[in-house]
Formats: sequence, C-alpha cells, structure tokens
Amino acid sequence: MTETTPEFTRQWINLAQPRLGAEIVSCSDDFFAECSRMLNPEPPQFIVGKFDDNGKWMDGWETRRRRNGGYDHAIVKLGLAGEIKGVDIDTSHFTGNYAPAASLEACYSATAPDDDSDWQTLIPSASLQGDSHHYFAIDNTACFTHIRLNLYPDGGVARLRVHGRVVSDAAVLDKDALHNLAAVELGARAVACNDAHFGAVENLLNPGKGINMGDGWETRRRREPGYDWCIIELGHAGCIEGVVLDTAFFKGNYPDRCSIQAAKVGAGTTASIITQSQFWDELLPPQKLEMDCEHEFSGELQDVGSVTHLRINIFPDGGLSRVRILGKIDA
Repeated sequence: MTETTPEFTRQWINLAQPRLGAEIVSCSDDFFAECSRMLNPEPPQFIVGKFDDNGKWMDGWETRRRRNGGYDHAIVKLGLAGEIKGVDIDTSHFTGNYAPAASLEACYSATAPDDDSDWQTLIPSASLQGDSHHYFAIDNTACFTHIRLNLYPDGGVARLRVHGRVVSDAAVLDKDALHNLAAVELGARAVACNDAHFGAVENLLNPGKGINMGDGWETRRRREPGYDWCIIELGHAGCIEGVVLDTAFFKGNYPDRCSIQAAKVGAGTTASIITQSQFWDELLPPQKLEMDCEHEFSGELQDVGSVTHLRINIFPDGGLSRVRILGKIDA
C-alpha cells in the first residue's frame, strides 16, 4: 500500500464506474448504507444531522455490526473487462465505523460469479484506517471482469476505485468499419495534459454526450503566452478519416481554436511521449470553434497514415466536452 496519491490513479481509468456499466452483483449486507454508493463517481460527502430509518446516513457502503462471526463482502461487475493496475479503498468520513481490514479478489466470468469461480487474490488482508485513502498497486496482467471486496469483520467503505487498462480484442472488430478509436470501450486513454484545473482530461473519452460543463476537459484561464494541450492514446492503431470535437455546455469558456497532431508511437515513457509530441505530424490544422457545438471534420484532415496517439491543442485555453476519432483499425 502507498500513502501518497500514486501515478496509477492518473494513468489508468476507473473500471468500476457505473457510467461504463459497473454494478453491484451481490453483497452480504448493507443495512446502514447501500453498497451501490461505494461506486459513486463523485467524492464522498458527510452531511451533519442526516439520518434515515436505520441510523446515520453515510455516503458509502456500510454493514451492520456483526455478532456471529464471519465477514462481509461485495461482488462488483466491472464496467469494462481489463487489467487491474491499482485500487483505492477510501474510508473518507468513516471514523468509528470503518472496516478495520479488507482484501480484494478478482475473476474473469461471462456470468455472475460465485464461490466456485476462479478468484485470484489481488490484495491480501490489509489493515485500514478511518477517513483515509488506501492505495494498492497491483502486479497482475490477467484480464478480469469482476472483483470481490471483503471487509473484516464489518464496517464501512466510502468509495472503491479500480484503476486499470481496458482490454479490447481487435480480432473481433470489423476492419472495414469506422470505429471511434478514442472510445474508452476500445481501450483509449488519456496519457497527459498540461492543465486540467476545472475538468479531467479523461472525460473527453467517456461514452455518450456530456451531461454538463463539469463532464469535460477544462483548463484554467491562461494569463501568459502559449496554449493548452492533452495527449490521447487510441484504443487501436488505425488511419483516421473523421474527427468530432464537441464543446457542449462550454459557452463563455470554449477554446477559440483547436488543432490535432498525430503519430504512431512505439515504446516510451509518459515524459518521452510528451516531449516527442511537439514534433508530431499535423492531422488537423487549426480550426475555429464555436460555443456549445459539435464540430465535424473530415476534408480538413491531413494524410498522416496509421497512428496510435494524438495531441489535441486548444488555443489559448478553455474546455471541450467530447472527442471522437473515427477511423479504420489496422488489418
């Protein structure tokens, strides 16, 4: 376990997001607080004086006090199958009622798993503290669909985040069809950005339309020369035939212009990719943007061949809601 916020929380998406389809399959008990709250993407909150029929309302999963031995557990279906890189077991606001210890198991199953499923231990029983984040890096390259969180013996967890890499099999995808290569469902991910003061860059890859201005990538107001940028790794290498840039909900704070650079990247670190990206070929020359509008580009695109990464530049700053990159996957 690490105490400071680790890199995996920024490098990999949360596979346990309800938006991606994550859900609670079963739990042993959630008398005080519904287990599904543990997957809420919003930060946990504490509301003084809020009670329900069973006691103090808590923003997380909380079981009753065990008097008969045993332990509590919950099975979560991940939104997307993938490799688990790290886990955050968050007990924020749980002080005298947190679980003293927890463990985590995972399995791959096409149906709802049970005790006979092939569960692998990712986190052996580990002590927890109240009102704290508990970060665990995972060294396992297997693909998983479900996790089981065990609480010893009972208590509460505010949030569970399961960060990982989506596993997308190119062999099952139609090579002649256009795909959104920037879809998180295909394994696309945000690699880096220079600023994300008001909105996380990974929001650009979320499925569906944005739900509000907070559901996008937004930088602070730039008070010095320059421009803002982000780097996206596509889910699969391919040739790009269309780009959609959506500024939905961004009205007084959308970028004035945008351009895109692209490259086929081999091995490299995040730092080396950031440096190299300055010199990538221009896929989309600078284009004017409008507020609260879905912009489609095709004829404006330059032929740069097959690519794996994009650098999206916004001038000078502002916010984008979604990015869709339409292309054919390499045969």
